[in-house]
Amino acid sequence: MIPGKKLSRRYFIRNLSLISGGLVLGCELGSNKQEVELLTHDGAFHPNLFVELKTDGELILTASRSEMGQGVRTSLTSVIADEMGADWNFVKVVQAPGDDAYGNQNTDGSRSIRTIFEPMRKMGAMARMMLIAAAAKQWAVANDSCKAEKHHVVNQQTGERLFFGDLVKAAAQQLVPENPTLKNRKDFNYIGKELPSIDIDDFTSGKAIYGMDVKIPGMKYAAIARCPVTFGTVRSFDAADAEKLPGISKVLEMQRVEKPFGHLEGIAVVADNTWSALKGKEALKIDWDFGDNGSYDTDAYMQTLRENVTKKGKLIQEQGDIERAFQQADKIREAIYELPHLVHAPMEAPNATARFENGTCEIWAPVQAPQVTRKEVSELLEIDLQDVTIHVTLLGGGFGRKSKPDFVLEAAWLAKETGAPIQVIWSREDDIRHSYYHAISAQYLKGGLTRDGSVNAWLHRTAYPSITSTFMPGIVHGAGFEFKQGMTNVPYEIENQRFENGEAPAHVRIGWLRSVYNIIHGFSVNVFADELAIEAESDPYEFRMKMLGSDRVYPSDNEYKLDTAKMKNVLAKVAENSSWGTDLPQGHGRGIAIHYSFYSYVASVVEVSVLESKLKVHKIFTVADCGTVVNQNTVRAQLEGAAVFGLSLALFGNITAREGRIVQRNYHDYEMLRIHQTPEIQIEIVQSEDLPTGIGEPGVPVIAPALINAIFDATGKRFRSLPLKAHGLV
Repeated sequence: MIPGKKLSRRYFIRNLSLISGGLVLGCELGSNKQEVELLTHDGAFHPNLFVELKTDGELILTASRSEMGQGVRTSLTSVIADEMGADWNFVKVVQAPGDDAYGNQNTDGSRSIRTIFEPMRKMGAMARMMLIAAAAKQWAVANDSCKAEKHHVVNQQTGERLFFGDLVKAAAQQLVPENPTLKNRKDFNYIGKELPSIDIDDFTSGKAIYGMDVKIPGMKYAAIARCPVTFGTVRSFDAADAEKLPGISKVLEMQRVEKPFGHLEGIAVVADNTWSALKGKEALKIDWDFGDNGSYDTDAYMQTLRENVTKKGKLIQEQGDIERAFQQADKIREAIYELPHLVHAPMEAPNATARFENGTCEIWAPVQAPQVTRKEVSELLEIDLQDVTIHVTLLGGGFGRKSKPDFVLEAAWLAKETGAPIQVIWSREDDIRHSYYHAISAQYLKGGLTRDGSVNAWLHRTAYPSITSTFMPGIVHGAGFEFKQGMTNVPYEIENQRFENGEAPAHVRIGWLRSVYNIIHGFSVNVFADELAIEAESDPYEFRMKMLGSDRVYPSDNEYKLDTAKMKNVLAKVAENSSWGTDLPQGHGRGIAIHYSFYSYVASVVEVSVLESKLKVHKIFTVADCGTVVNQNTVRAQLEGAAVFGLSLALFGNITAREGRIVQRNYHDYEMLRIHQTPEIQIEIVQSEDLPTGIGEPGVPVIAPALINAIFDATGKRFRSLPLKAHGLV
């Protein structure tokens, strides 16, 4: 099990404020002797909640975001270590439990580095300044005549060195700086460099602890039969055959929890082992009431969406006079794009372990939002928040699925009902058929071209079931934040623009998936830009440069502002890296796409061949500008992973419903890219000292449209819907 600290309000330093998902330091240490003792309990120095330094030099750093293979435990703690002047060889990383003391712990929205990079720098700087103050006092010199490096404080006048571990007691006597001084960027040792994962040995040796690795004495296992139609209910059930099987402890009916992240209705089989639980689930005889969604059919629904985007929709945003512009256009291009439901399908299916004793609940689970999980469990079990403990295990992939804790609530409820520790296990079939799905969508775009090949009018209609429908049933239109994901913030300099939204009620649970609505908007906008370029008889790269227009910075309500110069920079770099414009063999082609999401700028070129009607992806080139980079290894891996993820969606991603039931079951019919299908992937990361932006998701939206554009370049055939397997190309 993952170790965690026992928290109390006095454990952490007085006046630590938690604001907007980040930490704002306002710390001071007075003469209160108890506070000084707290900074040195267990013989270690605890200048703040994230740092623990022992007398032998071991430095225990706390990661407050969930690790799902993206390297966040390494990145966040290396920021602390760098500012502290620590030696990485002394570092041990522990996972923070779900607790408000750590600030916002949600590991989604590509926000970890973006929101707590500076706070983590301050955590390290605080410790460094206190260690320096302790050493300076011992040497009777000014603090600024000392520096911290490689786990020592160095007297720059004499060259003397004091080991961090030897300064533990003295450092705890120093005043905690209210506004710790940060290092000069030129002095970074880890930030911006290539640092191996702190967890790599555990990953490769099998020692890493994921959710399903948790074992508790007396633990039972539960498998749950859920209605095959979303929000269906149980009319009646017969558990007699299941209860006859060896190892079965109990069969319980679970009512649906009417909350966005509440669990679905079903019948739970509790057993002594996983196999018995699964076999007991198979033996259940259940009569379901499929309810209002029993007739849901994705083919029919797509036809409805298609019709909705071909007629005037709800106005979202406009500028100029779109109707007049179309009248004045020399050429007009129209297109409809269709994308299916998608599902996360991480390698580790949802699971959770819960123990309920004496009015308290302890959870071990691979969750992306531990504080949300803690709150939901507290409300479900009707116990105080302080009586819920969340231990965050490693996640075997997440992509947004594990930020919805319905599976944790199942375990918590069953633990309370049975009086035994319970591990809820989801099969792959459970995961694919009872998820929160990425929205199915139709997009209509219409563009006007003048005689010089400029775009004078841009109309974009979108229709999809909104994520907000999960929180407010009955919603049929999208939300503002969804339109800003690649639609209303399109960076092209076009005088006349109009954006509309068609109706789209939800028939399944809708949730965020890696890159969210940037996937659907990035696809339609990038493919349509290519279609306009061909209509204008222009090179797609040059055409995009022309549409981006003048260098300008869009206004924003925060410190991040869309800068078209940065977009043009990544576009130019990817064209150069991919040898854009040079000749390719017959049947080969290149496609290009650009996108701005999570405040990052990304451009990709995909190179393909289509021979004898079969597609082969040869190369992917991606350039990204994500501001300050903490770990080059991590950013490169995220972009490589995004390319594989994006290709999987483009080639195979397709969740369909017939008579309300999800058709797909496992990886045989919801396929992933295989090693032999994986192309050469080349990544360039723009060097920048700007604020760090998101990187976990921005590499995804460009892949599918660049692929579609490459296929057109190779064959002259334009595909406007995915997956490509449905078109017989793979």
